[in-house]
Amino acid sequence: MSRDVQVSWGVRNYGKTPYIVIMTDLMRYAAQLDSASLSGTGANSLPPVHRWDPPFCGDIDMVIAKDGTWFHEGTPIGRARLVRLFSSVLKREGDDYFLVTPVEKLGIKVVDAPFLAVLCQLKKPDDDNKDNANQELRFTTNVGEEIVAGKDNPLIWRGDAKDENAAPYLLVRDGLEAKVARSVFYDLVEWGEMRSINGQDQFGVVSQEMFFPFGLKDEIFDR
Repeated sequence: MSRDVQVSWGVRNYGKTPYIVIMTDLMRYAAQLDSASLSGTGANSLPPVHRWDPPFCGDIDMVIAKDGTWFHEGTPIGRARLVRLFSSVLKREGDDYFLVTPVEKLGIKVVDAPFLAVLCQLKKPDDDNKDNANQELRFTTNVGEEIVAGKDNPLIWRGDAKDENAAPYLLVRDGLEAKVARSVFYDLVEWGEMRSINGQDQFGVVSQEMFFPFGLKDEIFDR
């Protein structure tokens, strides 16, 4: 299928040179993001991907593996900065994932979750405060984003607690989630607490005055 798409640097025909042109345009847009970041104009901000609705230009051979590694044509993308740039233009629509610019949308494959929560810090207003109500759980993803679990970024347990692949997932933004790494999960278990929900003892964690249940006590600690 041939489709002409007008972009800021000219007309590209995706029917004649689909893959090379798409990747060239995507890399060029990544370079623009990189320049904005280095100049400070894009610091501490993400592109407004949720407001973009460009035409679909096809799938590219890019995969985010279960462990959060990005692959292009079967080869891991070794440049961490490039991975961070691509992750900033990642968009989810239903169960599908895309890299988007203002003028194009490219389908990619995500095996599990697009991000991995590789670090978590427990923050309390007072080191001597034993009350967990005001504590925060601050997560860091594999691409360096920091997210505090709370009302807008809940922790959600996915899977049967008896399944070794079950884990908590953190909502990062706009439907994009980070799977909590096993090492981080062990930290959460250490910081967790029991609460009675509907007459059952549920184990979970507290952040920003919200309790996020993981499951029944016996099921969690038998893992």
